[in-house]
Amino acid sequence: MAKNGPLLVLEDDEDDREIFQNVMDTLGMKNEVCFFDSGDELLTYIKNTTEKPLIIVADINVPRMNGLELRRQINADPELRQKSIPFVFLTTIESKEIVDEVYALTVQGYFVKKSFYSDIEKQIRVILEYWVIARHPNE
Repeated sequence: MAKNGPLLVLEDDEDDREIFQNVMDTLGMKNEVCFFDSGDELLTYIKNTTEKPLIIVADINVPRMNGLELRRQINADPELRQKSIPFVFLTTIESKEIVDEVYALTVQGYFVKKSFYSDIEKQIRVILEYWVIARHPNE
């Protein structure tokens, strides 16, 4: 992870992508934001990149490979696990079973998307501010 590394966002909804980018602009963060429509695209990216991403923010409900399967694939690959990229979910699913499942996959956070822009902005801000100041093994 690098404090100035790219943010990898698994999100297929254009409105949610726009909100995420607007929050980045509001925060003045210069990190590149890489959006992915499906987990398989993001998985290919992290397997092949030499970049050290700041974080992966994943929705669960995306086509082809969803966010849960992406996390399983990362955990199953020793090289990807070694990269220790922080992984959080930001999704609309509000289910105790899913929360239990994602934490069993060793994620670093689970956030249910709020309805109002200001609330979503706060969620994204808190997530990013935390990881910008947190210590990490790949620094």
